[in-house]
Amino acid sequence: MGIAADIAIIIVAALIGGSIAQQFKQPLILGYILAGLLVSPYTGLVTITEIHDIELLAEIGVALLLFALGIEFSFSELKPVRWVAMIGTPIQLALTIGYGYIIGRILGWDLSSSIWIGALISISSTMVVLKTLVNRGLMGSLSSRVMIGMLIVQDLAIIPLMIILPLLKDLGSGLPILGLAALKAVGFLLVMVLAGTRIIPGVMKFIARSNSRELFLLATTAIALGVGYATYLVGLSFAFGAFVAGMVISESEYNHQALSDIVPLRDVFGMLFFVSVGMLIDPAYLISHLGEVLLLVSLVIIGKCFIFGILVRFFGYYNIVPIAVGLGLSQIGEFSFVLARVGLSTNSISQDLYALILSTSVITMILTPFLASLTAPIYKLRKRMFKHESVQTINIPETGMRDHVVIAGGGRVGQNIAKALHHLDVPFLLIELDSHRISDLKDIGNPVVFGDASQPIVLEAASVEHARLLLITTPAVIITQTITRLCRDLNPELSIIARCGEEEQMKTLHDLGVSEVVLPAFEAGLEITRQAFQRLGVPPMKILQFTNKLRQGVYNPERETDQDYRILSHLRRASDLLELSWILVTEESPLIGNTVKTLEIRKNMGVSIVGVVNGRDVLPNPDLNYCFAQNDLLAVMGNPQQLSSFQQLADPNEQVSPEQDQITDKQAG
Repeated sequence: MGIAADIAIIIVAALIGGSIAQQFKQPLILGYILAGLLVSPYTGLVTITEIHDIELLAEIGVALLLFALGIEFSFSELKPVRWVAMIGTPIQLALTIGYGYIIGRILGWDLSSSIWIGALISISSTMVVLKTLVNRGLMGSLSSRVMIGMLIVQDLAIIPLMIILPLLKDLGSGLPILGLAALKAVGFLLVMVLAGTRIIPGVMKFIARSNSRELFLLATTAIALGVGYATYLVGLSFAFGAFVAGMVISESEYNHQALSDIVPLRDVFGMLFFVSVGMLIDPAYLISHLGEVLLLVSLVIIGKCFIFGILVRFFGYYNIVPIAVGLGLSQIGEFSFVLARVGLSTNSISQDLYALILSTSVITMILTPFLASLTAPIYKLRKRMFKHESVQTINIPETGMRDHVVIAGGGRVGQNIAKALHHLDVPFLLIELDSHRISDLKDIGNPVVFGDASQPIVLEAASVEHARLLLITTPAVIITQTITRLCRDLNPELSIIARCGEEEQMKTLHDLGVSEVVLPAFEAGLEITRQAFQRLGVPPMKILQFTNKLRQGVYNPERETDQDYRILSHLRRASDLLELSWILVTEESPLIGNTVKTLEIRKNMGVSIVGVVNGRDVLPNPDLNYCFAQNDLLAVMGNPQQLSSFQQLADPNEQVSPEQDQITDKQAG
């Protein structure tokens, strides 16, 4: 059956290899490489016959990988760590290439091959790093954001490396060729800008109108491979064209659908690529050159850890971050396989060098989870051996803070919360990473810890273990999850209130230990509705009933297990049914210090107090001996005139507006 039988064998082998990798909690690409090793001509097991045809299909996998990368690429992801990503990563690439060149010369390789070694080891693995971060629950931490930012720039760097490195075979004649390639690339990009703004969006819109998923998938694939083939015809990289096509589509309104449709194809053809990589690994070479492979593995891990660690520290990241980034990015990445294939196909590198790099890459990938797990122990050891840098704190008493509120995030939300707590004389502390906001908070006199709230050292500096309440203001649920896990370890009894973007995320946060979840978009919509109802003349009681009902529908399902919350919910439902009003006892109220019995409220004013919320305590149907206190929230039942009189007693400063009088008269009538 020829190639059809080969593809069937590869798919079955990939399934087996992928399953093995999954069982050992390794990235699937390692399983695919293992599958390639099993079906390679070197093993003598089930052998692929049409190797060249498989390699051609694998090239499509490379193009689709870069096409999807182009669609997913976003400068907004780089913004929080833009300096270390955009500037630091090119420096890292240059340093690592130089380091690899030295290794190559020591191992006896020529100048061109040594530079190739440097380039191949300079790229880290996005897939392996992301898998490791997810498994360790560190997505959203500062170190993870630095790593992801640098990985994005590394992935982009593969394009110029694929163009430049093959020209190293003949530097004399290569420089004019490089100049011509640069001119071609600029010209091609200009054409793609025109096509991306005029032609491609029109084609995608026309296809989308057909409402055919099949045609849309074909159109997306045709653009990816067609643009790639166009770049190949003008003498540039096929993969480069596919990447540019992805970036063009990323700016259109069809980017999400295009990515979702292309992902299955990318995964299938990407699988073929990684299997083809494994097919080129010679076990005999690995055994006979085991010492050389292990030496290169050691040099790569040590060198990259050092380069990343020093560089990240230079860009202003301290404490655990340099260690985490160095250990996390110490492997050789999957795009190094792509680059190595280019070198092999252009006769820029030898088969021996190719086999050496592949073997080294696979071993460093396998070691990544283990190396990442060493981050915390190494950091603890470093703290014991050396005086570690302290986290910058501002306006915090020398005696420290206890029973305070910690606000994670000093943006507008955090600052508004801080103002309210300051007004109530509640001790609080802000955690903020933005240096500009730090200056503003310092000038106001707010106590601040400069740092990332998703780092343990920063939370320790904020005395979270002694805090009474934590408020997480960030909208990013991944960061909220990370902060919550760390705080639960430091202070299991800590109450946590967090904001959340989506209703679907509420249960996840509650399961992690978040006490209360607030949905800003929902609350904004509710407030706009309340304001609209007021303008339309809807009675305040009806407005309260309506908004309470909406809140119950959103928040109650996740909190039914909370006894206090359940009681409060029952009171609110009773309020809707019985026309209850919620009245706050202010500091000027004559109610304070008196009991229900002594004031004879029911007899003198005609109202009934059916519930009291006092701080965290909920008291349904308080007895006659209950003594009123400041800030009590009373659930009161009565007619409008009785409620109005009692409101004046609870808050003597409350003024009844003419509009309220009018509404009261209507209700009374």
